[in-house]
Amino acid sequence: MSVTSSDPKAQASEFGDLLRYWRDVRGVSQLDLSHEAGVSQRQISFIESGRSVPGRHTVLTLAQTLDVPLRERNALLLAAGYAPVYSEAPWNAQEMHSVVRALERVMRQHEPFPAIVMDRNWNVLMTNDAAPRFFNCFIDMDSRSGPRNMLHLIFDPQGMRPFVADWDTVSRSLLQRVHRESVGHVIDSGTRGLLDDLLAYPGVPGDWRTHHAPSAAAMPVIPLGFISEGVVLRYFSMVTSVGTPQNVAAQELRLECMFPADEATEARHLQLLAAHSKKR
Repeated sequence: MSVTSSDPKAQASEFGDLLRYWRDVRGVSQLDLSHEAGVSQRQISFIESGRSVPGRHTVLTLAQTLDVPLRERNALLLAAGYAPVYSEAPWNAQEMHSVVRALERVMRQHEPFPAIVMDRNWNVLMTNDAAPRFFNCFIDMDSRSGPRNMLHLIFDPQGMRPFVADWDTVSRSLLQRVHRESVGHVIDSGTRGLLDDLLAYPGVPGDWRTHHAPSAAAMPVIPLGFISEGVVLRYFSMVTSVGTPQNVAAQELRLECMFPADEATEARHLQLLAAHSKKR
C-alpha cells in the first residue's frame, strides 16, 4: 500500500481509517488502546477522524500495541507519510542468510522425516531431502508445476488427496490451521485467495471455511494419515517460527516438521523410503 497524495489531510484520513480497521480487528476500544499504548484517547480519536497526523513514534507504538504484522506496519507508516522501517527483502536475500542457514540445519537434523519451510501462504520455499522422497512414494512430484503449495498438494484430487486417510477431518483441520497460524492472526488477501481456491476443489463444501473439524479420539492432535498399500501412516506436525523478527520475510517464514505419531508409523516410514530408493 502506498500514499498517492502529499496532502497531510489525505494522509491523516488514510492512516485514521487503517488504525480504526486494526482496532476493530483486535476488538480493542479507543480507551483500551489508550491505556495499553500510553497515548491519550483524545489523540486517538483525533487520529481516527483525520484531524491529526501522528508522529512516527506514535505510529509504531500503536502498531506494536495492536500486534500489527510487520508488512502491515510498513503500510501504516506509508499512510501516515513516513518511510517503512521493516525490510521487505525476499526470504533468500543476503540479509536473511543466517536465518536460512539455521533453517537448513534444523531440516537436516530432522532426516529421515519430512521438514518444509513455507511462506505465509503455505508456498514451499525449502525442504530437506526426506520431504520430496516421501511424497514421491505416492505421486510424481516432478509432474506438478510450481510454485508448490502444501495445501493444494493435500486438497488436489490429482495430488495427495486420494492417499489421505480421513480426508474430511484432515482437510477441515487444515483450513482451521490457516486461520489459527496466519501472521498476526489476520487473513491477508493472498491467504483469502488461497482459501477460495481450496474450497473450489471438487467435493469441498463451502461451509468448511467456518465449521470445526471433529476431534480425533485418544489423540492430543489431529494426525495427518497417508495410505500406503492399505496401511495408514500417521504423522503430526510441529511448527517453528523466527523469534522477535525485524524483517517481513523472517516473520512470515514457518518451518513445519512431520513426526511419526506412533512406532508402527516410524518403522513403516523407514521401510517406505528404502523401498522407493531401490526402485529409482
